[in-house]
Amino acid sequence: MRLEGKRLRLLARLAAGILQFTAWTMRWRVEGEAPVRRLMAQGQPILLAFWHGRLAMIPYAYRRIGGRRIQILISEHRDGEFIAAAMAHWGYGAVRGSTRRGAVKGARGMLRAARAGSDLAITPDGPRGPGEAVQEGVVELARLSGLPIVPVTFAARPAWRFSSWDGFVQPFPGARGVILWDEPLWVAREADAAAVEQVRQQLEARMRAQSVRADALMERK
Repeated sequence: MRLEGKRLRLLARLAAGILQFTAWTMRWRVEGEAPVRRLMAQGQPILLAFWHGRLAMIPYAYRRIGGRRIQILISEHRDGEFIAAAMAHWGYGAVRGSTRRGAVKGARGMLRAARAGSDLAITPDGPRGPGEAVQEGVVELARLSGLPIVPVTFAARPAWRFSSWDGFVQPFPGARGVILWDEPLWVAREADAAAVEQVRQQLEARMRAQSVRADALMERK
């Protein structure tokens, strides 16, 4: 059954409410937020990068650091409309597009938002994977917009981990959770294809290590 219209909006509101309730009942530990807080205090817009499977608590993480104005790149796939509607309840705007090579260059809405001073958000392994593999588009968007890429992730225990392609993580209400921020990663406007690929590999390695560390922290008693 395809979700659309009033049914889609109602379910999106329910999903957003569940995520908000869960986030607010959790016991959080946060690491590495000082650099991104400094950027925000300076009025520097940022480009959030997080794995598709770690989406659930990122709106809460962003709100914790004082973020208020953000546009997220969401796929044009059928489930993208639902995600966009749910994220709207967190104050996220949506631009439809992809992180595949060349696609972000056409996402003029993201570049317009960046020029207007908005933060941006991307799942660089979306919309259909492979999971935890950075597509080139996020680096191109950073190069064209001039925004620093800020990797962020979370982990929780206990949590459901779905058998979907992205291994989507949904914490239990009242769970322990950790939010990890990484150092901003800048991409020079004049970066050539080789430099873009180097940054892509660096970002992928950092994001994978970030999630491994977050999961490891949650395994410790």
